Amino acid sequence: MIPQKGEIRIAASTGEFYREAAEEFTRLSREAVDREGHFTVALSGGTTPAGLYELLADQADTFRNNIPWGGIHFFFGDERHVGPDHPASNYRMAQTSLLSKVPVLESNLHRIEAESPDPDRAARNYEEVLKKIFQLKSGEMPRFDLVLLGMGADGHTASLFPNTNVLRERERLVAAVRVAKSGACRITLTPPVFCSAACVIILVSGEEKAETLLSVLQGDFLPDRFPVQLIRPTEGRLLWIVDSQAARLLNIEGEEKKRGN
Repeated sequence: MIPQKGEIRIAASTGEFYREAAEEFTRLSREAVDREGHFTVALSGGTTPAGLYELLADQADTFRNNIPWGGIHFFFGDERHVGPDHPASNYRMAQTSLLSKVPVLESNLHRIEAESPDPDRAARNYEEVLKKIFQLKSGEMPRFDLVLLGMGADGHTASLFPNTNVLRERERLVAAVRVAKSGACRITLTPPVFCSAACVIILVSGEEKAETLLSVLQGDFLPDRFPVQLIRPTEGRLLWIVDSQAARLLNIEGEEKKRGN
C-alpha cells in the first residue's frame, strides 16, 4: 500500500511556514461557519503548533479579526496524562498561546480531562463527548472540518507512537496509550478518526526531522515504524506544510509546492 502524500508545501522561511498554516485555518473556518454555522477543529500540541496559535491570536488585521471565533468548536487530537495546568499539558499550551487571547465560547472548548487517575476512563469519557457533539450513531466516526497535526523525529503524530497497539485500532474513537520510551500515558484520537476528517494539515519543521520526512513521504509504507503514514483521509484533503530545513532531502523538482497522490 502506498501512503497518500497529499499536497506538500515547502516554506522558505519560518514566517512563511506559519503564515501558510494561518491562512488555511482562517479560510477553512470562515467557509465552514458560512456554510454550516460552525467549524470543528482538533488542535495539536507541541512547540511547532504553538507558533501558529500565537500568530492567529496576535496578528489582528490579518488573522484574529477575520476568524469567526464564536462559531468554532475546539477539540484536541491528544493529551498527556496530566492536569490542565501542568506545563506539559497540550490544553495549557493552546490556552496560553491562543484560546485565552481570542473571543471563544467556553461551551465550545472540549478538552480531554486527562487529570483523571485512570487514562482509560479519560479516553472513554472523551469518546462520549465526541459522540454527543457530533451526534454519532453506532459505528460512525466524527468528521472534523480540520485536524492539525505535527510529526516527531521518530515519525509519530499525536500520540500514535511506533509499534503501539493503537495503530491497529479501528473501532474506538479515543484510546489510552502507554509510551514505552518514557513510560508515560497519553490519550489520543485514533487513526480512523483522523482519517475521517475533511482536512488534515501536518506541520513539520526542523532539520532533525529531514531523514524521517524523506522516509515518510518518499519511502516504503511502514506505519508501525512511521505512524504518521497512517494519516490518509478517506474522503478529505491532506496538506503537509514543511519548512525548508525539514524538506532539505525531499526530491521535489525545483518547486516550493507540489501535489502528490
